[in-house]
Amino acid sequence: MIKAGWAEVSITPEKRIALAGQFVERISESVETPITATALAVESGGEQMVICSCDLVSIGANLVRDVRARVRDALPDLDADKIILNATHTHTSHVYDRAGSNRATSGSLTEKSILNGFLPEEKQYRPKVSAKGDDFMDAKESLAFLTDRISEAVMEAWKARRPAKYATGFGRAAVGMCRRACFSDGSARMWGDTNTATFTQLEGGSDSGIEMLFFYDADDKLTGVVANVACPSQVLEHRLFISSDYWGKVKILLREKYGKDLFVLSLCSAAGDQCPRDLIRWVNPETPIDDPNVERSDYIERDADPSMYDVGGTWLIGRRIVNEIDMALDRVKTKRDDAVFRHEKIALDLPLRRVTPKEYAEAVAELERYAAKVVDHVNYDDNAKMYVHTGTILRYREQHTRDIVPVEVHVVRFGDIAIATNPFELFLDYGNQIRARSRARQTILIQLACGSESYLPTEKAEKGSHYSAYVSSGSVGHQGGELLVRKTTEEINRMFR
Repeated sequence: MIKAGWAEVSITPEKRIALAGQFVERISESVETPITATALAVESGGEQMVICSCDLVSIGANLVRDVRARVRDALPDLDADKIILNATHTHTSHVYDRAGSNRATSGSLTEKSILNGFLPEEKQYRPKVSAKGDDFMDAKESLAFLTDRISEAVMEAWKARRPAKYATGFGRAAVGMCRRACFSDGSARMWGDTNTATFTQLEGGSDSGIEMLFFYDADDKLTGVVANVACPSQVLEHRLFISSDYWGKVKILLREKYGKDLFVLSLCSAAGDQCPRDLIRWVNPETPIDDPNVERSDYIERDADPSMYDVGGTWLIGRRIVNEIDMALDRVKTKRDDAVFRHEKIALDLPLRRVTPKEYAEAVAELERYAAKVVDHVNYDDNAKMYVHTGTILRYREQHTRDIVPVEVHVVRFGDIAIATNPFELFLDYGNQIRARSRARQTILIQLACGSESYLPTEKAEKGSHYSAYVSSGSVGHQGGELLVRKTTEEINRMFR
């Protein structure tokens, strides 16, 4: 017999917060849609699993440890190691304290200190925005707030377990598209301008598939929807408000039809090189944003999607996903109340991506040239421009003391479904390899789960370079990606023998 429980709690602060994502410091001015943590607890045959999806840009290892410790003390009957926390990757949510977590490579304080080391004290880094006051929640307060709320969601879901049934579904919706453009000189660029004679192709493909899982109570009433989409929720990534991006619209639209008590578990599949924008049929933002990568020198107005930088884009994506969920629910014929259920938490050691002495020397020279030109002081924009070089220097120093990146991976068999997690912004090709080789009838992949190691690019992306494929962009390279695929696939298929 299966028991399932749901819970949703608000993680929307009543104060202003710093918004995570981007290289521009942003402070929230309003709330566009609430941000939440939604938990699904499942128990059967002595096995356990809790998945808690959070409207955050990433999940720090320190947040995972804090939540598990809180739950372990309060609920000894729940194995805290079977709690999976994942992020939807919204860029309009909390910046929270990551001290004691895995090192966040992109734009981290450690990299700022590298840059400051090339400058006299009076010219060192200064934040562009310095938000303070009783109406502002700083990073430490955000961590405590999130720990409280996410722990509450996990515990409420576990306590709410009741006899349940489930069904699977599948749909297709155009949501995620490759965001890396390739050029004739062999280079690649995230958000690259494709309206040029040197553009050759998008670096990777896209995945329109939506893996779905539906839960019902003992009376066949729909209680919750699980949807796995290969696209981060970052339509509104530049804005100055709090938002759950397109997943918030999915919840609103589903609840209008199926009732306000319906739960929605939002899962981002492998999508490190994906975005909600079409680089071929480019549509400019409706309102200005602070990002030079989005500027187009020869903009051509297209008959295409609305701007995927503005709220209208989130509603369109929401409707596309909901339409597919509706059709999948209409096709449900069988609801099961039993399942083979296995859940393994795996400690996997992946090789640290390394830099050469030549790359290190080039990075040092670039920072020395930059430091010689600084007149006043370093601001946030300068730090962003130098991040590739500071990250290279940091990695060179790091690789002399460690060569392994330990990561936490979960592999689950639930009936004919496989669920596998990873802590990366995992490039789509790796997800495709796992799905294609999986012996499960359906494979749900959850990136940005139980840790944050940033991007994991392919070998092709590393050769093309640019953001998301720089050494600075993540701790693991393509050799680690291949190992992750192999180990994940082996574990899935072992469970399905």
